[in-house]
Amino acid sequence: MKAFTAKLVDLTQKNAETIARQWAKDIKTNIKTYSYHNTSEEEIIHQAKYFYKNFQMMFFNESPYEQAKEIFEKYAEERYKEGIPLHEALYALILMRRHMWLYAEFQSMFNAEVQHQQAVGSLSRTILMFDYIIYVVARKFWEMMKLEELKKKDIQ
Repeated sequence: MKAFTAKLVDLTQKNAETIARQWAKDIKTNIKTYSYHNTSEEEIIHQAKYFYKNFQMMFFNESPYEQAKEIFEKYAEERYKEGIPLHEALYALILMRRHMWLYAEFQSMFNAEVQHQQAVGSLSRTILMFDYIIYVVARKFWEMMKLEELKKKDIQ
């Protein structure tokens, strides 16, 4: 499974630009990510490239949750400051995962190079990484909302 997982992550990292551009087109037109529609395509692509390039560090880290926290608290903070609602920021992450897998599937990684069991194991690991990411992003949004709430109380 490790060899396949390494290929998936490597494929994603090497093709981050292509995958990010496909994701950006989806984000800019998807009804569930309305808040992104007026954001420049280059800004959106930058978000995905950052994600795809850092995914490898997280995927193979001994403490993937800590790595996710380090990387994706920044993502959460930036989306919060941009006024992106939490549900849209999370759906954008779900679409990042989907585009990563669609690209790998399109490249026929699963059919030609690995057995079904290896693909399932890699999928499970990828889902776990995204679970960590979504938790970190949601928690950071909550912290930012609480901080904003405290600032409003101090002003009054």
